Amino acid sequence: MQNNQTERVISDKIRPIGEENIFRDDNYFQWCSSVIRTDDGLYHLCYSKWRRELTFDGGWLTHSIIAYAVSEKPYGPYRYVGTLLDFEKDSYEPGEKITAHNPKLKYFDGKYYLYFCSTHSDRKISNDEMIETARVAYTHPNWKMLRTNQRTFVAVSDSLDKPFKVSETPLIEPSGPITTLTVNPAITKGKDSRYYLIVKGDKPNTDKFERNQAIAVSDYPDRGFVMQEKPVIQDWDTEDVSMWYDRHTDRYYAVFHAHTYIGMMVSKNGIDWEKAEDFVLTKKKIELRGGGAIVAERLERPFVYAEDGEPVCLSLAVNESNDAYIIFIPLKD
Repeated sequence: MQNNQTERVISDKIRPIGEENIFRDDNYFQWCSSVIRTDDGLYHLCYSKWRRELTFDGGWLTHSIIAYAVSEKPYGPYRYVGTLLDFEKDSYEPGEKITAHNPKLKYFDGKYYLYFCSTHSDRKISNDEMIETARVAYTHPNWKMLRTNQRTFVAVSDSLDKPFKVSETPLIEPSGPITTLTVNPAITKGKDSRYYLIVKGDKPNTDKFERNQAIAVSDYPDRGFVMQEKPVIQDWDTEDVSMWYDRHTDRYYAVFHAHTYIGMMVSKNGIDWEKAEDFVLTKKKIELRGGGAIVAERLERPFVYAEDGEPVCLSLAVNESNDAYIIFIPLKD
């Protein structure tokens, strides 16, 4: 435990990983991890995946689903259980949800909340056309429309054994520091019992392709979020935030990925953020136990699993060659 005058340090706790810390599927690309622990001692992994034949670059926007796995330890090995959200169908009417991606699974006040992003088409569209869009990816005529229609939603359930009730309308629309879309949700309950939600969007008033992070606050976990005018991150190109409140240091923390590293931000009130003293947690190279390393083309979607505010595991999504999988790094002194 650290006193409340000292910021949390994570980079010196990162340890090499073994096979039990790697979660891979031969039939699916896997991405976007989120972990919680239930009273029975099991750790529940919520993650996104899409079929490998749909390509890595395109399939996430058109065919991602949210699945779930369990383990006796936060850093694995995990075993697949089933699917939580899957919106795929033969054809989609205008406005219908098409994908489920970027999951964050939380437990607040007796209920499970699954935050995720989804997209929709402006017109009726067949799944065959969606498959074509996935395989062409960024240059397909549908791509801009589907990207622009991405929003953050929430699904709620009393139990992980029961279906989640999915919200019909987005949790929040782009405004203030972000425009175009709201994706990459990250949420925590603060020391004031309010809920702090970070989402990513495009940076307004620029002709460049730049992203911004924004924060919204609510008294409720599933509605009423008010966008704050000040951006979380203004001057560095970042994505994929994961956040938590640490009562031991009385601070809010958020990890993110940038082009060459995994970084961490800190806030004393959940709204005003700055670079943490332990700013660069790791470069895009993860040591393997027994020798060697994973040198990733892309190392993204960081998630810190914390118990009682204490970081225990750092999970990351790895893309190398034609593969995409999730790793779980033990955080130990």
